[in-house]
Amino acid sequence: MTRTFTLKVFRGTPEKQYWEEFELELKPYYNVTSALMDVQKSPLTKTQKKVTPIAWEQGCLEEVCGSCSMLINGRPRQGCTALIEPILTASGSSILTLAPLTKFPLIKDLIVNRDSMFENLKKVRAWIDADDSYDRGFGPKMSQKVQESLYVLSTCMTCGCCTEACPQVNKHSNFIGPAPISQVRLFNANPTGKLKAPDRLHVLMEEGGLHECGNAQNCAKVCPKNIPLTESIAIMGRDVGKQAIRDLFQLPDQYQV
Repeated sequence: MTRTFTLKVFRGTPEKQYWEEFELELKPYYNVTSALMDVQKSPLTKTQKKVTPIAWEQGCLEEVCGSCSMLINGRPRQGCTALIEPILTASGSSILTLAPLTKFPLIKDLIVNRDSMFENLKKVRAWIDADDSYDRGFGPKMSQKVQESLYVLSTCMTCGCCTEACPQVNKHSNFIGPAPISQVRLFNANPTGKLKAPDRLHVLMEEGGLHECGNAQNCAKVCPKNIPLTESIAIMGRDVGKQAIRDLFQLPDQYQV
């Protein structure tokens, strides 16, 4: 017997949004992206009305690019790794709902504009300066332990799930969100990136910075890569405090408080 389920999608543009339902066969190891691709091939609603294909983003299809972020049964996650059968079993329903993230400007259907996350990464200088690096020769060596800890932080996809789950990110706040804070930890821990650590920490002291975190800890719960975001926030809180003392007493940046 063929098993089916209802894919309920919150569609539309900023001017008008609405729900549409599609009936699909529940296949083994069927994920959300595969379901959307099937709807794209035959965009017929549950009532057999022909509609335009659903707009959504996809890239790597292996939870690396972060582009297919959406709300799946109300939870922010990646469509490419969201297996439908376990989700339906856990919910006890035959209806799977999809909706766009709410913390970013809507473009169409499930596509949102995540430019604000990338702007915040630029704000905290989330990169290693390479100017004149050839002339300076090899950089400092990094221990295996440090490499392993930094690798976990480097897996951030800028997918927006942590931002979506954070109650402090809203229209009344300028909070930059958990991901950029964790990236400050990543680049400040790099032996070369450490040279610009004060610049990054000063950004976290400004409006929208670290002090606006409410410690809800939702971010770590929804991160697809299991990045220890709350740990990063705590460590950066300590480093921001140290930087504030250095600034207050006009101590050199290399002075350890």
